[in-house]
Amino acid sequence: MKFPRAYSLGEIADLLDCKFIGDQNFQVLGMNEIHVITPGDIVFVDHPKYYKKALDSAATIILINKAVDCPEGKALLISDNPFKDFNKLTKHFRPFQAAQAAIASSSTIGEGTVIISNCFVGNHVTIGGNCLLYPNVVLYDHTVIGDNVTIQAGTVLGSDAFYYKKGADGFDQLLSGGRVVIQDNVNIGALCTIDRGVSGDTIIGEGTKLDDQIHIGHDTVIGKMCLIASQTGIAGCVRIEYEVTIWGQVGIISGVTIGKKAILLAQSGVGKSLEGGKSYLGSPAIESRKMIKQLVTYNKLSETISKQNTESDI
Repeated sequence: MKFPRAYSLGEIADLLDCKFIGDQNFQVLGMNEIHVITPGDIVFVDHPKYYKKALDSAATIILINKAVDCPEGKALLISDNPFKDFNKLTKHFRPFQAAQAAIASSSTIGEGTVIISNCFVGNHVTIGGNCLLYPNVVLYDHTVIGDNVTIQAGTVLGSDAFYYKKGADGFDQLLSGGRVVIQDNVNIGALCTIDRGVSGDTIIGEGTKLDDQIHIGHDTVIGKMCLIASQTGIAGCVRIEYEVTIWGQVGIISGVTIGKKAILLAQSGVGKSLEGGKSYLGSPAIESRKMIKQLVTYNKLSETISKQNTESDI
């Protein structure tokens, strides 16, 4: 998430009421999680295990809970609770704004777009031309829809990320300040849910088609011309490259990459990144040819054991 203007390190430190290491005029351009950061961004880290990763990342401002050696060309914000202060920044730069109408006056809707009754279009939503939204579609604030997009009834775009940290009194939520971006010529089925990014974007690529009842987690990026069948669940921060086919009831763990033109057969469970151009089956998912051979071998073994048991009973 980029800020509306460049801020100084001193201004951000004052906002958070924390100390800093670096030039107080050091420019701060935005805030992001570590997988989507760019130079000028703030990233937070609150565990020594991840200090080096944060300090060596593309982030130029590190919100951290301990004073450490600051790499050249970077700055530190020293916080007692970086998680809480990251939320404070989200609240400040992307505050909750209560809706005043079913279709917010701050939204932008392109020529030829049809929005059927009982839809909700939130603040600062952008919808392109020649789109069709069926009843009860919900677009949370800052959602972006391209041209020629069809969204079937009951789909929700832009709900909060499922991102929690165990605290002393329960689970603390990392607030969502990102967006959902739907590119041109996408079709989304009924009752789908797509979470917005924590600080970046959840993106559905151009020409991709989603069946009914699909869930896509925060900050996931789906490439162009993918096909995804019903009841698929995709966790946060997944990268799905172009022309991937995913059949029904597939589950994909967070943080993995599915290579271009891969095929995930029904009910597969993906627990690691998969190469493109191959077909996968099973849980955990492996190449379908290997899985089919394993199943054939298992069935033959089962038949042999059953036959031996029958002969021994005679």
